[in-house]
Amino acid sequence: MNYTEIELQELKDDVSQMWRLVLSQLEKAKQALLSGDVEVAQEVMSREKRVDAYELKIDSDCENYIALYSPVAIDLRLVLSLIRISITLERIGDFAEGIACHVVEEGGRRPAAQLAEDLQLEKMFDTLLGMLSDSFVALESENTKISGRIIARDFEIDKLYHSSLGVLTAYLRQNPGDILYGLKLVLIIRKLERIGDHCRNIVEEIVFYVDAKVLKHGGKKKAEAYPQAAE
Repeated sequence: MNYTEIELQELKDDVSQMWRLVLSQLEKAKQALLSGDVEVAQEVMSREKRVDAYELKIDSDCENYIALYSPVAIDLRLVLSLIRISITLERIGDFAEGIACHVVEEGGRRPAAQLAEDLQLEKMFDTLLGMLSDSFVALESENTKISGRIIARDFEIDKLYHSSLGVLTAYLRQNPGDILYGLKLVLIIRKLERIGDHCRNIVEEIVFYVDAKVLKHGGKKKAEAYPQAAE
């Protein structure tokens, strides 16, 4: 392995470490929201600076690599993808922090058990964690065969998000005193929906790196490339 390959591997290692941290942040945000655990929420908030630091370091190191070695073909695609993936991971970290902030601001209040079940909050979190974990595996293994299944789960998240609006509307009609809390829950669920979009963006970056295919804004072409995502 030559020096440039070593530096490329170090870049991938930094992204992997950032990825594990963001996965942990999302898992803890889930725990904090569903259990009303303020201490866990504060831990998520305190670790957000580490997520930001990773993003800044990876961005700087990738730019330096391009300037020093002028990579081409797959190496260039890898570096560009790592930059965009780190930016996306940082945004997911922001959403996890936002959920944690909600828990702290509400003093540990958690959604009523029946409401949480009707909103399928745990399912949304678990689906997102699965998308993020599988995307990590896809990058590590450079295997894009599971990309379609990951993208399909973003459609599932979208459905859960839209159905949650009806659930909350019905709940607030019966509990008008909870309107402010209900509106905050809408914002939380919207954050989860956006995390799904970002997970899909990560998958698209991996496909760009490995297969040299651009899926962004693909519309019909994307559906044709991954028919299971449209089901």
